[in-house]
Amino acid sequence: MDVAKRAGVSRTTASFVMTGRRDMRISSDAEQRVLTAARELNYRPSLLARSLRTNLSQTIGLLSDVIATEVFAGEMIRGSMSTALLHDHLLFIGETEGDAEVEKRLIQSMLDRGVGGFVYASMYTRRVTISKVLRAHPVVLLNCMARVRGIPTVIPDEREAGRTAARALLRHGHRDGIVLVGEKAPNVIAAAERLAGVEEVIAQQGADLADSIDCLWWPDSAFRAVRDYLEAGNRPSALICLNDRIAMGAYQAAQEMGLVIPDDLSVISFDDSDVASWLQPQLSSVAIPHFELGRRAVEILLSENRPTDIQKVAMPLRERASIAAPPVRKRARRARTAT
Repeated sequence: MDVAKRAGVSRTTASFVMTGRRDMRISSDAEQRVLTAARELNYRPSLLARSLRTNLSQTIGLLSDVIATEVFAGEMIRGSMSTALLHDHLLFIGETEGDAEVEKRLIQSMLDRGVGGFVYASMYTRRVTISKVLRAHPVVLLNCMARVRGIPTVIPDEREAGRTAARALLRHGHRDGIVLVGEKAPNVIAAAERLAGVEEVIAQQGADLADSIDCLWWPDSAFRAVRDYLEAGNRPSALICLNDRIAMGAYQAAQEMGLVIPDDLSVISFDDSDVASWLQPQLSSVAIPHFELGRRAVEILLSENRPTDIQKVAMPLRERASIAAPPVRKRARRARTAT
């Protein structure tokens, strides 16, 4: 075996290292020499041989509710898959659509095929109940949280996202005319966390949200609600929409009322879906880092010392053309310039 010869170890030692065997007393120095030799020789271990020894097939099971069929979360799967491949693992994907019986069959089917661990994912951040069968195996929660403690969890940092959105508006001079748009359902974790972050930052300025417009998280509901609000004579300086679909409806309402974004009204949102770049002007949005969420979950699953707490992934702001200074500040600046 060329790897053993190059590393200066026995064929048995090289074989144990390359097949991931950890029950033999092999020094860290010998292990590193074998791994270095393998890289230099571009050697790839046989996953089949490893699976016959361990009864595991170097595979990870990704269980989800509906993320496999949702366009917004394709990056989450790509992040999980590419990270698994980087570690010589394959990814089995199973979708339950929330059916407990389907989930049970999928778990057993994956175990029958030698799956060594699971990523349990949700399309939106929520609390889930993990079955005893699943808890008996290595598992990491992705974009959801267990009702019991001690399970590694990866979620987006929604509260910091709310702070980010509020700070972006404050930087442009908005303070007293900021209105929140979207249903503030306390059972929707993303809504509650985003709102908490927004209110925290605005309160630090000695102010409050000027108002809120209640609507479902869909364009048609947001369009009607924002249009009615504007028709009543209200003139906010900025809207914080709880997702991009709400922002789309708000754009349509502003246009119908003859308002120009961002000259008359600034808009910022969350998710950074394709909608954000389709709208004109392009929408500023705090992104859900789908790829990074998937990558982090698989990294944790494959790590030797898995953390048992909640890992929060930063949500970056994609600032575009939908934010400007408030109209009042613009008029004041023009007046100073004229004099």
